[in-house]
Amino acid sequence: QVQLVESGGGLVQAGGSLRLSCAVSGRTFSTYGMAWFRQAPGKERECVSAISWDGGRTYYADSVKGRFTISRDSAKNTLYLQMNSLKPEDTALYYCASQRVLFGTTMTSEDLYDYWGQGTQVTVSS
Repeated sequence: QVQLVESGGGLVQAGGSLRLSCAVSGRTFSTYGMAWFRQAPGKERECVSAISWDGGRTYYADSVKGRFTISRDSAKNTLYLQMNSLKPEDTALYYCASQRVLFGTTMTSEDLYDYWGQGTQVTVSS
């Protein structure tokens, strides 16, 4: 049974930092591309960042470029999202997701991901 469990969300003031983690079990983590999505109230879910199966390629949405960093640790089967200089508009429920295909690159479409975590709330106050 594949499980993705996010942690690290919380309430932070604008300008602050948080690091999200996503622990993956039941799947060979090192062979799948991964991504972080977020969904704010009243908005569609969007891909914030993605990373290829080997960590060699990354993608960032324009809104987070230069502030967020995605990484992965295959020894720990864990995906990370370091979020710096947080803004109130970053407030959302953040999800990690694992791609459907092996050895995938940076993919941003939800349809290309088959396993999702339950989400972790990030709230940035002004």
